[in-house]
Amino acid sequence: MSFTSRALAHATPIAFLLAAVTLGSSGPAMAEDHSHLTQVGTYDYLTQPDFTGLAVIDDVLTDETIGLGTFTNLDGELVMLGGTVFQVKPDGTPRPVAEGATTPFLQAVRFKPEVNVPIPPGTECANLISLIDAAAGSSNGVVAVRVRGTFSNLTTRSVTADPPPYQPLATTIAEQTEFPLGTTRAALVGFRQGDDALGLGQPGLHLHGLANGGAAGGHVLSCTAGDDVQLSIQRIDQIHLTTPR
Repeated sequence: MSFTSRALAHATPIAFLLAAVTLGSSGPAMAEDHSHLTQVGTYDYLTQPDFTGLAVIDDVLTDETIGLGTFTNLDGELVMLGGTVFQVKPDGTPRPVAEGATTPFLQAVRFKPEVNVPIPPGTECANLISLIDAAAGSSNGVVAVRVRGTFSNLTTRSVTADPPPYQPLATTIAEQTEFPLGTTRAALVGFRQGDDALGLGQPGLHLHGLANGGAAGGHVLSCTAGDDVQLSIQRIDQIHLTTPR
């Protein structure tokens, strides 16, 4: 694992370190070109707790197409689909993000699926990790994930902004607003963090999504796959990480 760093251009008043982290890989060979993850902050940063914005979203994104994260002061859920960043607040309605919005945590990638497999109908979203590991050929590293189709029992959530002084992350999440969306078509995107990448992102599988034609969304709490759900994955080779210096 190698690191390089430089100052982030157009930074907010906080100083930054941009590190390129090269991940070791195992399993079947896939595309030869590098698949890099653009990331701001870490999950461990949020658990300090610290929800201070580390970067302007527009400044760190270039050609990424899917992603997830949150906003300064944990002001709702961030969902990126088709290159557009949406904010889902506790009213449950996704809205395009305003210019200049900042984030303490974001993960995004230019998604180029390397493996596409159908998900058996009735599969609970909580049980997707084994399918992702099988498709990736490894349980290590970071894997970008897209799951789309018709789901039943889809439940998402958002959280209310928590300004300083910050309470523990678990306390803020416990005050979440849940959205039971029932049976609907949805596109869920996110990342599976292996044991060798703990601390970078939320442990295990972390999914955000949009449903009901983009009228609903948020952090995915639960869902059940219908008969047309497809899993697509992309293994990550490098992580370009923005953190406080």
